[in-house]
Amino acid sequence: MWTRQHKQRNTGRLIIPSLCVLFLAYFGFHAYHGEFGIYSKYRLQARTVELQAQLDAVKARRIDFERRVQLMHEGTLEKDMLDEQARKALNLSQPDEITIMLPAPTK
Repeated sequence: MWTRQHKQRNTGRLIIPSLCVLFLAYFGFHAYHGEFGIYSKYRLQARTVELQAQLDAVKARRIDFERRVQLMHEGTLEKDMLDEQARKALNLSQPDEITIMLPAPTK
């Protein structure tokens, strides 16, 4: 009687560990680079610092504007401020005055 003999294969033992490694690599990659991953957290923190600096600049400009508007309110109307704003709006000056042009503010 003839019998077949099968050689033991070692590939069956590697299927489950290789699947586990692939599974962990996939989720590990996305835990770092994904939308809510560690790298995204650092990008969001950097963006937060940048936007906070912009907010501080806008608040400083607003305070300056509020101070200048306050000078133009009734009862505290400052004639120099009114004269400056009128000349700036109308682009006029007296013949005996010296006009100093300032560069435009940069953003």
